[in-house]
Amino acid sequence: MSDIDALKRTVKVCMFDQYGTVVDMQSGLTEIATPYLKSKGWIGNPGAFVTWWRRTHFENSMIDALLHRDHTSYREIGHRSVALVLERAGIAHTMDEVRALVGAIERLRCFPEVPAALARLQTRYQLVVLSNGDPDMLETAKAHHGIPFDRVISVAEAKAFKPHVATYAKAAELIGLGLDEILFVANHAFDCIGAKSAGMRTAFIDRRGRPFGITPHQPDIRVPSMTDLATVMA
Repeated sequence: MSDIDALKRTVKVCMFDQYGTVVDMQSGLTEIATPYLKSKGWIGNPGAFVTWWRRTHFENSMIDALLHRDHTSYREIGHRSVALVLERAGIAHTMDEVRALVGAIERLRCFPEVPAALARLQTRYQLVVLSNGDPDMLETAKAHHGIPFDRVISVAEAKAFKPHVATYAKAAELIGLGLDEILFVANHAFDCIGAKSAGMRTAFIDRRGRPFGITPHQPDIRVPSMTDLATVMA
C-alpha cells in the first residue's frame, strides 16, 4: 500500500486554514487597499503595503500567543497592525479607516480553483475550517466565499493563535477525532509545521513554489494547488 493510500484510509476530515489558503488574502486586500492608498497620495506599491500589513499581523499574533495572557481578538490584532503600518508609511489615518481596512478581510473571495476542488473532496471527507479569525468574522465570511464547510472553528476556542499546539488539539477535540485522523491543509509553512507537530497529517498548498525548509515536521503532501490536492485525495 502506498503512503497516499494509507493516508486516505486513515483521514476522515480535511481541515483548512482560511486566510490565504481558501480565500485569496493578498490579492483581495491589495484590491481594497489600492484606492485607499491612492486617496492618501501614497506612491508606494499597494501589494508591498499589504505584505507589510500581513507580516506585522503575524508578528503581533505570535507575540500575543507567547505572552500567555488573555487571548486578543484577531480583529484587534488587525487594528493594531494596520495602524502601525500606516504610521510607519507616514500615512495620516483615522481609526475608522483602519477598522474599514481590517473589515475587508470578511469579504475576501476564494482562489478560483477552490470551490470545485473542495466539492470533490467533500464527496469523501468532512470539510472543516480552523482559522485564526474571530467567530463573527468567519460567520460573515460564509456569504462571500460560498463554501459549505461542515464546521468552522475559530482559535478563540483554544484562546491562542496558530501555530500554538492548543489550537489543533482543541479543534480535534471539538470534532471528536484523533489528531492523526485529520489532514490539515494550508498555504503557510508555519501552519503545516504547527499541525504536524501537534499530531495531524498535513498538506502544503505550495502556490508560490517556495522552499519549505529543513524542519523535521515536513508535510505529508505537497501540491501546487487545491485542484491537485483533490486529485490526490478525493
